[in-house]
Amino acid sequence: MRMHSPSLSELHAFAVAARLGHFSKAAEELAVTQGAISRAIARLEEHLGIALFAREGRYNVLTRAGADYLQAIGPSIATIESATLAVRTRRDARQLRVSVTPTLFSHWLIPRLPDFSARHPGIGLSFAPYRRDDPLTAPDIDAWIRTGEDGSWPEATIAADYLVGRELVPICRTQDLEAIRCPADLLRHPLLFHTNYPGNWESWLAGVGCSHGPLRPAADFESVALLVQAVIAGLGVAVVQRCLVEPELATGRIGIAIDHTVLLQRAYYLCRLNMRPANPALADFRQWLLAQAHPVEGDAF
Repeated sequence: MRMHSPSLSELHAFAVAARLGHFSKAAEELAVTQGAISRAIARLEEHLGIALFAREGRYNVLTRAGADYLQAIGPSIATIESATLAVRTRRDARQLRVSVTPTLFSHWLIPRLPDFSARHPGIGLSFAPYRRDDPLTAPDIDAWIRTGEDGSWPEATIAADYLVGRELVPICRTQDLEAIRCPADLLRHPLLFHTNYPGNWESWLAGVGCSHGPLRPAADFESVALLVQAVIAGLGVAVVQRCLVEPELATGRIGIAIDHTVLLQRAYYLCRLNMRPANPALADFRQWLLAQAHPVEGDAF
């Protein structure tokens, strides 16, 4: 039977170049010369009879046909990589490697991990460094927890479960709670912003139907941890995703200024590749995570 598949070296060159947008960067990652990448992709294009890339300035951009081909073969390449790495390293079936967005990791997941270890003592967890531009295909990572929206990831390749993060709430010092009776009262306090999500205040005020003029930050902070510390110190009030301030709410260091939750489109999701072989440890971790994120009545953290 005549084989129609190109070589794996050509497919790897294509997939990495597509992800990085540069033949030279793909060469560095695959430890070959840029010429080797160019020749491999040229052979692949000749084999397929289509152009996979178009040159735009300094970047090699996928054509429509190239993007369709990558979507079709990407999961298979990831599966082969994952299976090969597992055989070479002889990874224990009860070992799990996860990459987690740092903010959710420190504020929400870490306090819960002792419960997971107690329930699943045979599963060893390790955590991969977070990469903002991670394409979620690394063969040595079993799952990712990432920020996104419904539909952020292609359903054909990525299975994504909503965890937490849609609930946006205003927070203040507990001693300021009595003075805040309605949303408009918040506008009489200095407004503290998250640098990366400056629209949070506008989203919450719109969600509760509170009209306002221009919103000007008294200060802005690049992390939730710093934002919360600023609220505790009395610098002002802020709006945050509720899941990220549970410990501070539980200890009374801060309070919810107005008990009116507004739902964001942005949230945290557990992501995994569809095409990989079933992993019992990942199935247990997923079930536990979903139970933590959406506990039944009577359960409590």
